[in-house]
Amino acid sequence: MRRQRRGDWARLITPGAVTPAAGSDGTQRSVRRPSFLRDVLVCSLGAYGGPETHMSVFLDQMVVKRKYLSEQDLIELIALCSILPGPTSTQTIVSIGYRMGGPVLALLTMLVWALPVLVVMSLLSFLYHFLAVREIPFEVLRYIGPMAVGFIIVAAVRIGRKVITDLTTALLMLFGAGVTYFIRAPWIFPLTLVIGGVVSILLAGERDIWNHVRLNPPWRYLTLFFLLAGGGIVLATISGNRIVQLFESFYRYGYLVFGGGQVVVPVMHSELVHVRHYMTNQEFLTGYGLVQGLPGPMFSFAAYAGGMAARGHSALFQVGGAVAGGVGIFLPGLLLIYFVYPVWENLKQIRAIRIALRGIGAVAGGLIAVAAVILAQASGFQLDNLVVTAAAVGLLAWRKIPAPLIVAAALAAGFLL
Repeated sequence: MRRQRRGDWARLITPGAVTPAAGSDGTQRSVRRPSFLRDVLVCSLGAYGGPETHMSVFLDQMVVKRKYLSEQDLIELIALCSILPGPTSTQTIVSIGYRMGGPVLALLTMLVWALPVLVVMSLLSFLYHFLAVREIPFEVLRYIGPMAVGFIIVAAVRIGRKVITDLTTALLMLFGAGVTYFIRAPWIFPLTLVIGGVVSILLAGERDIWNHVRLNPPWRYLTLFFLLAGGGIVLATISGNRIVQLFESFYRYGYLVFGGGQVVVPVMHSELVHVRHYMTNQEFLTGYGLVQGLPGPMFSFAAYAGGMAARGHSALFQVGGAVAGGVGIFLPGLLLIYFVYPVWENLKQIRAIRIALRGIGAVAGGLIAVAAVILAQASGFQLDNLVVTAAAVGLLAWRKIPAPLIVAAALAAGFLL
């Protein structure tokens, strides 16, 4: 058995290796790793917006064009990743990589999918310093914030339409929005999500939803997940090192947030801007607005936020902050996929998990909606800001103008006006 496992890993780490994997019809098929990773890169470079947009890219590239899996397989993977905390679209494409070639190909999939935009967002964390050195006024970025509010408003509306299916989910969305508007401590976000899931289960009125299934998961990944979570909290408490504290914060964001980048925004904003004062509201909104114009996962915003939070020291230290943010926020979701995916076929038979997801999704929609309100208030209600926000909402709703062009237009307006 050990020789067989070593042989499997050897094939995976050999350049150009042919990886045996189950096809969409359940039969065995061979997948060349470089070809698969090129398809992942195509998805990364073409995935703008939130998880909903990313899923359409996966459907087109991975299902329709390459037939790595069926549409039903993709839908089931999306359901799995929606249940788990972390970046939904990232976990979905990593799951496809795991399906096609095991844990090593899953890790390579993660790197190819996220690394390009992480590098760009890390560089953008030096943007304010770049402008200051060249004596370019920060006012050139003033419309990025109002534009970012427009993106969040559209995300809140779209997700609200998806998660509100009845009176219960509508009330849970209002509950999530109301509680997180008045209480902005970091602990309130996971608490409201848990309450949403529990309420959804209690009000479902269904019996035997905790049906027994046989599971044999790889516990080492879950053990590492909790060791990093607990150890990070301890080290951040006793250590004064900013990099350690940033890694703990972003790792915590990664395991406390369900959904895409829009969901993590209110959690980050509350702690990084209001609680720890690592950056100003304008700096936060600038980074969030810029990431809208880039392809790839929106969780890459963490690299910008980590770099901004590590300013004031050397450039290498700031890069370390960006790395801590990027690695920290993606690592929990990766470990959870490694733990859950091998037992997914049995796990998805538990009815309670799917029921809880309704309430969790509704509360998450409320968090996004209230984030739009909070960020709009912080950005200011001047006439030109309102015009930019309204224009962004209108263009996004029209869906004829790509997101990068909207970001470029906001930058151009700041320079011209």
